[in-house]
Amino acid sequence: MNPMKHTQLRAFVPIICLLAVSCACSDGAKEEFKPVDGGGSGGTTPAEKVVWHERAYETFGAIDRSYRVSSGATAGFYNENYPKGSGDLSASYLWPYDGLMSGVALLNKLGYDVDYKAKVDRFQAYWRTSGLVGVGGYGSQTNGTVGGGDRFYDDNSIVGLNLVEAYRQLKDPVYLQRCAAIVQFLLSGEDNTLGGALWWCEGQKNKPGVDDSNKPACANGYAQWFLTSYYDVCPDGEKAGVLALAKRLYQWEYANLRDPEDNVYWNSKGADGVINKTKWTYNSGAMIAAGVRLYRITGEDHYLKEAQATADGAYNYFVRSRNGINLCYPLNDPWFTIKLVRSYIELEPYHKACTRYIEVFVADLERAWKDARNDRGLFSEDWSGKNKNPDRDKSLLMQDAVLESLGTIALYKGEKK
Repeated sequence: MNPMKHTQLRAFVPIICLLAVSCACSDGAKEEFKPVDGGGSGGTTPAEKVVWHERAYETFGAIDRSYRVSSGATAGFYNENYPKGSGDLSASYLWPYDGLMSGVALLNKLGYDVDYKAKVDRFQAYWRTSGLVGVGGYGSQTNGTVGGGDRFYDDNSIVGLNLVEAYRQLKDPVYLQRCAAIVQFLLSGEDNTLGGALWWCEGQKNKPGVDDSNKPACANGYAQWFLTSYYDVCPDGEKAGVLALAKRLYQWEYANLRDPEDNVYWNSKGADGVINKTKWTYNSGAMIAAGVRLYRITGEDHYLKEAQATADGAYNYFVRSRNGINLCYPLNDPWFTIKLVRSYIELEPYHKACTRYIEVFVADLERAWKDARNDRGLFSEDWSGKNKNPDRDKSLLMQDAVLESLGTIALYKGEKK
């Protein structure tokens, strides 16, 4: 898992790990997928037509009402939690804002007016020109004007993915310039320790015995996803360097963090060389997406075959019968799971098994709408609705996951406003 980036979320690590263990183990035999319409928790009747983009926009409205900061230096940004905690900063950390923007971009693409450009441009309030490596990058927090806190390589790549999408939708070359700056920040995080790859955080490089000093799947996988996305739109003079970096990171992660038994990716390799073998949905998702994109760019078949193997391995590892539900994805960390599902959508044209993998997620999402949504239109982390966690349920990131999921499925099904 991506190590938690600030005090509030770090406090939940033991809870997450316990949930992850329970989610990785079946509480029943592996069963054939049955559409949720057939009955049980969260089903729809045949006469009930789901319009996913309407649900996405309704969810955005609930988030906006509950989390948006209305006054002060951070007006227009969003709070970390609802209700806001006594120790919360004046605006959310970068990670939740990143997650929100992934969903907002989908709504804009679907045809909704969500003040997209202004929200994208607020990323710049997280930008820090100063840092340990002498290269600009996005910090983990903001006062509404400039960035502060630590600078994480995975966070910067996820911002980069959002900026590539902003360029595609808005056609403003300033977003390409910002992506080019992220590439330079990523390069500053690469070294030859442990054979290559990126560290997790600018300030936690090569410190054996320190848990946060590691080269993780999240930093390296998301860098590849960003780089291979940026490659499609970047100036010709940048393409060779962008592709070379993506390939180096892919080769390292494939060699160092892939479990050869099932092709699912482990969490990280520490500065002491010890591998953390925890598995999280989004790490495999990033490598699937990177493999598909590298195949498209290079035409090398092995990238596609490796993506297909990880897709099957991740489905078989993560999807289980739980809490009386026939089959479902893990009941914790839905933001992680939507990243895996988005990679399945990228792979689907080359791997038809992904259609089934996506259908299971759609059933999860329908269940969440019916069973895990409260009277404010906000969602529990656990989409079965059976396990409440007041601390994590109030997190903006959990709402981001639902928004991004609804928007993703709306586009997947060809909907438009």
